[in-house]
Amino acid sequence: MNARKHFRAEKFDFASFFFTGLTGLATLLILGILATILINIIANGVRGFSWHFVSTIPKKDFFDVNTTGVLPMIVGTTICVFVMTIFVLPVGVITAIYLTEYAANNSLVTKFIRAAVNNLAGVPSIVFGLFGLGFFINFIGKNIDAVLHNPSAVWGQPALIWASLTLAIMTMPVVIVATEESLKAIPPGLREASLALGATKLETILRVVLPQALPGIMTGGILAVSRAAGEVAPILFTGVAYYMASLPHHVTDQFMDLGYHVFVLSTQSPNIEQTRPILYATVLVLLLLTFALNLVAIVIRARVRKKLRALG
Repeated sequence: MNARKHFRAEKFDFASFFFTGLTGLATLLILGILATILINIIANGVRGFSWHFVSTIPKKDFFDVNTTGVLPMIVGTTICVFVMTIFVLPVGVITAIYLTEYAANNSLVTKFIRAAVNNLAGVPSIVFGLFGLGFFINFIGKNIDAVLHNPSAVWGQPALIWASLTLAIMTMPVVIVATEESLKAIPPGLREASLALGATKLETILRVVLPQALPGIMTGGILAVSRAAGEVAPILFTGVAYYMASLPHHVTDQFMDLGYHVFVLSTQSPNIEQTRPILYATVLVLLLLTFALNLVAIVIRARVRKKLRALG
């Protein structure tokens, strides 16, 4: 009887209860901050948000509520993120496959690559912009113009392709880490069974491992899109334009971007109170575009998972 009372007395763990409550409060605090930001943006952005606003190419004066629009910014941001995804996913996935399936964990090459990926993840975004200006534009672009004997700078100037490549380098660590973790989560028994049936290592990776890891790879792509859609510093020197009267038609064209336009509205306006509805409406459009791009990727990932479960 005494032992039972002693057991009941020690059943309540105050330390566990305290830290559980602390983590719960931290989660609620984060959700509260996020909700406050979203409510503030939506409440102030709805006033300037309209079909005319999202479907109009603005005059050079962005600060007039009646004539401004963000169509070039929407198109430019979407194309830039799409081109970035085309570049970053194959390279990031191939790198992760090499690190997980081929490279020895203790080799100097593997350690060097992992150190490079970790350091790349910690580089400030403005440094990527300066790198893109020096490497892609001044080195690669100008050399291409010299080889093609272009009388004017076609490749050796800020362009959509260089901004997309700069964003691809910036977001590559996200894709590599997400893909690597997804590949490590695949049970070794699947690889061993495939090899035992006579498949080569490459066939095992392409037909067994990669299909199972595809949802995790898509998660890495979603994270990359989320980060790249709102970045300004990497594209500031590599492709974004203050104003364009038309939409970009070639990868060598400059483009307008929603994030950079928010920067222009918040720093260049002669009357900030008059521009405030336009500023909030532009931020709202950027959030909606980011959510839309993520939603497309999430739907694709969900369908891939459904097909894999049906096959399993």
